[in-house]
Amino acid sequence: MTAPVAITGLGLCTPGGADVDTTWDSVCRGVSTATPDPALTGLPVDFSCRVPSAPETVDRSIGRAAWRMSRTAKLAVLAAREAVDDAGLDPASWDGDRIAVVIGCGLGADSVREEQARRLRELGPDMISALTISQIIPNMPTGEVSIDLGARGPSLAPATACASGATAIAVARDLLLSGQCDIAVAGGTESAISPLSITAFWRLGALSRRSDAVREASRPFAADRDGFVLAEGADVLVLERAADAAARGARVRARLAGCGSTSDAHHPTAPAPDARGAEAALRIALTEAGLAPPDIDHVNAHGTSTPLNDAGEAAMIARVLPHRPSITAPKGVLGHSCGAAGAIEAALTALTLQHRTVPPIANLHAAAPGFDLDCVTGQPRGQELRTAVSHSFGFGGHNVVLALTRA
Repeated sequence: MTAPVAITGLGLCTPGGADVDTTWDSVCRGVSTATPDPALTGLPVDFSCRVPSAPETVDRSIGRAAWRMSRTAKLAVLAAREAVDDAGLDPASWDGDRIAVVIGCGLGADSVREEQARRLRELGPDMISALTISQIIPNMPTGEVSIDLGARGPSLAPATACASGATAIAVARDLLLSGQCDIAVAGGTESAISPLSITAFWRLGALSRRSDAVREASRPFAADRDGFVLAEGADVLVLERAADAAARGARVRARLAGCGSTSDAHHPTAPAPDARGAEAALRIALTEAGLAPPDIDHVNAHGTSTPLNDAGEAAMIARVLPHRPSITAPKGVLGHSCGAAGAIEAALTALTLQHRTVPPIANLHAAAPGFDLDCVTGQPRGQELRTAVSHSFGFGGHNVVLALTRA
């Protein structure tokens, strides 16, 4: 059993809202945030889930440094600021040498790359921004958060595709427990909605094509699911050793009790059909947390709304957790924010435990035939929750499961 760490701060910037409370309310309403996207007009898939804050609003919130950042980095900075404030911490007074920043990112600033490629093609090399490289490299959100917070400890940027945010949280936990830092600011960010990324995901067959009913497009675990809706967003958690959090009288939203990470070693983009790698990650997380499968009250599922992922995950949950814990899947409401998704869903799992409320899965009336799952649908469900797991799986066969317990 590994010592749990305290989650003392949360920051969210999602299609459901630009902060924790607004996002939580949106997820609990269970209504999809997908909308037609003017930037995608004329493409085979022309809708997405975007953070509602306009670019100029985000820039005002960031301040003078906004000019040099991609939107991917900006969302991370805003989420980090909210998380640190939520934790009751002041970067002006902490020891920056003991603060770690770990922000996962899967795709990076894809829209910046596309725009600069267009400028090169149409206007020539002299019109390429000198900021191009510093905006598109996927470690820059970590760098900008470190700069913004004055955090000079370990600074890492895991890239495990759609598991990146969850990987970042697991890595940050390890940094804390190894004594390399005293506070870890960890999460994920992604803003990669662009004509190229949409078209590439469409070519893979990963996206829903319900352009005539975009609010109904993302439908995790439904019989007629046909793919996910691409989204943007960011989440940051503040993690501390439990004793340190108690010593300063911090509010603890939940505890991160265990982390499991494995690889399928199966296929670049398709999950292993038997989901044995995902199962191994779940079992590792439970062992680290000192929990047995029957102890789990709730599952925050990866639930992408794709035929292959949902089938494998459903079978794995039924196999390992046959007592049928309650299940939610936030991508029905928020879409799939790739590298940010695992962190967003970890935060929502912490809120589910704190509020003893399970949000419903959007666009789902009943799980598909053959899925032996207790999916929460229609309305939020009050439940006396003690433990939960959050699943994150990514292209390349990355599997990460986080086990959380109520504070």
